[in-house]
Amino acid sequence: MRVDDVVRIPLGTFTRPTEETGGAPRGEVVNGYLVRHDAGLVLLDTGMGRGDDETEAWYQPRRIDLRDALGRVGVALDDLMLVANCHLHFDHCGGNPLLGATPVLAQRTELATARAGDYTFEHLLDGTAFEPLDGEASPLPGLHVIPTPGHVDGHQSLVVECDDGSVVLAGQSHDSADLWAADRTAPDQPAWLARLLEFDPRRVVFAHDDEEWRP
Repeated sequence: MRVDDVVRIPLGTFTRPTEETGGAPRGEVVNGYLVRHDAGLVLLDTGMGRGDDETEAWYQPRRIDLRDALGRVGVALDDLMLVANCHLHFDHCGGNPLLGATPVLAQRTELATARAGDYTFEHLLDGTAFEPLDGEASPLPGLHVIPTPGHVDGHQSLVVECDDGSVVLAGQSHDSADLWAADRTAPDQPAWLARLLEFDPRRVVFAHDDEEWRP
């Protein structure tokens, strides 16, 4: 597998209102990422779930059904071997109810927060075959789950080691490639960012930015 074999899966858009941006409303993309690992297909994030009427009006989401999004790259739900959610806000775990028995990786602390209420929508958690993690894990050879707290305490990112380098699937550890570029050289960077940089990534990709970082 090569670094360019990690494929972006567009899953929709939403509008972040002025109350959150501090300025003009801002349209944001929602992306998942497909890893064609030698052992099977791995997916990070499953798109936007449907929330309550207030949330729908607030964010004005436009969804791409996970089945349709995967179908555009020739993949069916049943082809997935493993799924991970970077965290469990509704715009990252919306397709989870479609996954059946496919295992879904999440940090144990994130699951506890999500199940405690007032965090995500419970119907997006029901029936998901979560596999709780306590910190770093390597569920497949060359595939690493790295806790990256910041956006939320239970956030995690993936690192994929390929024949020609590594790819960081950053999720929402950073909202944009520009923010990643600034933080990677900051003198006060968090320990988890230093850990990601140990893999000397050739690509870094993001949940809410179509742009990616490359050295």
